[in-house]
Amino acid sequence: MIRQQNEPLYELQIVPSGRLAVSMRNAIRRELRVAFSRKAQPVWFRVAKWIVAIGISVLLWRTPYFWLWLLGALALGLTVHFVWRWKTKGWTRPWGGWDDVEAAQQD
Repeated sequence: MIRQQNEPLYELQIVPSGRLAVSMRNAIRRELRVAFSRKAQPVWFRVAKWIVAIGISVLLWRTPYFWLWLLGALALGLTVHFVWRWKTKGWTRPWGGWDDVEAAQQD
């Protein structure tokens, strides 16, 4: 999607606490840019991560531990994501090996 000349870069809203908030659409766009940034994780790491996740899922498919594994992996992934998002101040500062601030600021 191409931004129009007069369209604001971010849609800001004042929330009841008096702070400015970015619109949900722009927040999701930023999250996706960071998630699919080529600098965030090397390709070999992404491939290895998926191979391990799918391999463990196949091994646990017919066991009572499958859903426990799935929920645990989801909870761990969300926890790591939100900790990094908190520590990078919404992907605006480098922290803990993540330094692709440009991906979060593109538009």
